[in-house]
Amino acid sequence: MKTLIVIPTYNERENVRPMCEQIGALGLDADLLFIDDGSPDGTGAVLEELTKEHPRLRVLHRPAKSGIGSAHQDGIALAYAEGYQRLVTLDCDFTHSPDLIPVFLERAETADVVVGSRYIDSDSLPGWTIVRKALTAGGHLLTKSLLGISQDATGAFRAYDLARIPREIFGLVRSRGYSFFFESLLVLARNGFGIAEVPIKLPARTAGHSKMTFAEIQRSVATLATLFWASQTDPGRFLLPGVRPPARPSAR
Repeated sequence: MKTLIVIPTYNERENVRPMCEQIGALGLDADLLFIDDGSPDGTGAVLEELTKEHPRLRVLHRPAKSGIGSAHQDGIALAYAEGYQRLVTLDCDFTHSPDLIPVFLERAETADVVVGSRYIDSDSLPGWTIVRKALTAGGHLLTKSLLGISQDATGAFRAYDLARIPREIFGLVRSRGYSFFFESLLVLARNGFGIAEVPIKLPARTAGHSKMTFAEIQRSVATLATLFWASQTDPGRFLLPGVRPPARPSAR
């Protein structure tokens, strides 16, 4: 199956080369796309140099920081436009281990979307502060209680079976920031697509700085409240008419 790996970047100059090299060492039959939001630290220039060394690597340069959700939407749109059947997304700071990509792809043989979960194994957040752990646990509790999503809905480490998920599904997702992750999972679940989880551990960042600001947290909470209200008053807002996930071949 034609596979694309998408990694958004913003000020990840220290991480893009080792990330590219580790993914290349996996020997996957996959293309690699970095989406850089005009990083002022020169990440885009480093990525352009890497394209000379790695023929299956390319870079989508966006003029400014436009939201992590919009970066994922751009990567998803490109994947559909170019006929990719599988899509993997992850962060560039090595909190998502590229060594797990083959595990995600294998699990995607029997699920429409696969998400990395921090809530299956114990000690999944080594090196995290109490505050960061509390924020993460709080986000999981809210998406579970308000949106009915039992899976880890706020992470970017995912694999999508685009051969089964119609492109129009992602048109129902309006979030441009971090709330893209739980809104997209809500839409996929409401339309009957199968969601599986892979246990992951998220160590502290190896380089760079967290992109999650207090303002972004406020926006995510506001979006969560809006989605909860819409799910109660206008549930059709999350549905694509006539969509029914096709049955999987018995061989799977």
